[in-house]
Amino acid sequence: MFSPSTTQLSRTPSAPNTAPWRDWAALALLMFPVLLVAVDNTALTFALPEIARKLDVGGVQLLWIVDSYALVLAALLVSMGNLGDRIGRRRLLLLGSTGFAAVSAASAFAPSPEWLIAGRAGLGIFGAMLMPSTLSLIRNIFPDPNRRRLAIAIWAAGFSGGAALGPIFGGWLVEHFWWGAVFLVAVPLLLPLLAFGPFLIPESKDSNPGKADVPSVALSILAMAPVVYGIKEAAVHGFGPGPAAFIVFGLAMGVVFVRRQRSLASPMLDVRLFRNKVFSTAITANILSLFSMTGFIYFFAQHLQLVEGQTPMEAGIAMVPALLATILAGLVVVPVVKKIRPGLVVASGLTLNAVGYLVAAVGNHGQGPGYLLTALLLLAVGVGSSETISNDLILGAVPADKAGAASAISETGYELGSLLGTAVLGSILTASYQQHLLLPGGLSGHSAERSRETLAGAVDTAATLPQPMAEALTAAARSAFESGVHITAAIGLVLMAGAAVLAAVVLRRIPAAK
Repeated sequence: MFSPSTTQLSRTPSAPNTAPWRDWAALALLMFPVLLVAVDNTALTFALPEIARKLDVGGVQLLWIVDSYALVLAALLVSMGNLGDRIGRRRLLLLGSTGFAAVSAASAFAPSPEWLIAGRAGLGIFGAMLMPSTLSLIRNIFPDPNRRRLAIAIWAAGFSGGAALGPIFGGWLVEHFWWGAVFLVAVPLLLPLLAFGPFLIPESKDSNPGKADVPSVALSILAMAPVVYGIKEAAVHGFGPGPAAFIVFGLAMGVVFVRRQRSLASPMLDVRLFRNKVFSTAITANILSLFSMTGFIYFFAQHLQLVEGQTPMEAGIAMVPALLATILAGLVVVPVVKKIRPGLVVASGLTLNAVGYLVAAVGNHGQGPGYLLTALLLLAVGVGSSETISNDLILGAVPADKAGAASAISETGYELGSLLGTAVLGSILTASYQQHLLLPGGLSGHSAERSRETLAGAVDTAATLPQPMAEALTAAARSAFESGVHITAAIGLVLMAGAAVLAAVVLRRIPAAK
């Protein structure tokens, strides 16, 4: 029986009756949807300009092509995790993979922006079936803590590897084929899973799921979707009454959702899980690690392209070493936690995140990208080590039959961390840029307005101006942007340092793995 107050990792008494090679073969198959989602998220960025030209997409429609996927995905993760617990995680994974491949193929040949937006929303539905299923299946395939920890490290490496490949792969596909190839690639990537998954991946589900509660499903969607939408709107248009209303409404629905779960004999989500300090702290570490990484990449990608003058492909290649370091760090910490307490490993990873932001905050970015590349490398090692162990703590802190719900919460943390990193740090960076920008004399009208909005707008405007004014505008915009980077990095430093202290205090008593 699960005890919400426990601070030790759960131990499953016996492993499934399968040969070890089948376990690792199953894990290899689970990597295909993980790689797909990671590649899809970053590769799409490089297809957007071509999509805008070919489909005559407006600015608002372009945002919805990007945001509809994340909005639907985040809204459904908890519901789909619970559904997997009920009907079987492998069944849900195969259903999600079939739907994802079919909708991807349809989206690749979208004749209009509306078609593509609907396709992206459909991908969000089936994507929500994929990710909680992969992590919860790992929990049941590998009941032994040491093997599970290595499996989770490989699972996390799939995300990092996909993120590293995305910019290069997406740029190559768009350059050599057409924008639809970014979507069409999902079909061959998912075929191995669909062909061999039913034979190699063991089924698992909650042995006593209880009665389904439709109002809980509706409340979970009403809680997540408005909050995610409000955050995205605040990031694009600034924090005002509209975004605030969505966020407040979502939070209110979240309160109603929690109260309902407490009153049900068989809740959709056992909110008692959050009373477990190990579980809740590990979730927090997950969110803040992704927050730090995605927020940093957001402004670093702009620095490489708009300040250093690199192409998108060159910028993507420049980030590959750090993203590969994420994979290596995740694998290295697996044997480390046999000698060092896992709480110390998580806290150390978050501390490296803080050090990375410190380097970015105090470095002189005018001397080239060296400081920011160093900071990204530190962040990559910190995120890789802390994410692997925190995910293991999340899954180990709950019974096996609740793995789907725990995995869904972990995946929701991933999405929120990524979203908040871009939205919060991106909004701070934009506000700082606009506050510090000193436009050269003589620049007015649409050119001045566009230059005030973003660094990209200023650089594009400068390309249309006479040389002396173009140089003055470019210099002023880059200076304002770099001031914003210093301020944003300082805020990231404070947040990561606080997270490191929290992890060190709460997780300090968890013993090293045996």
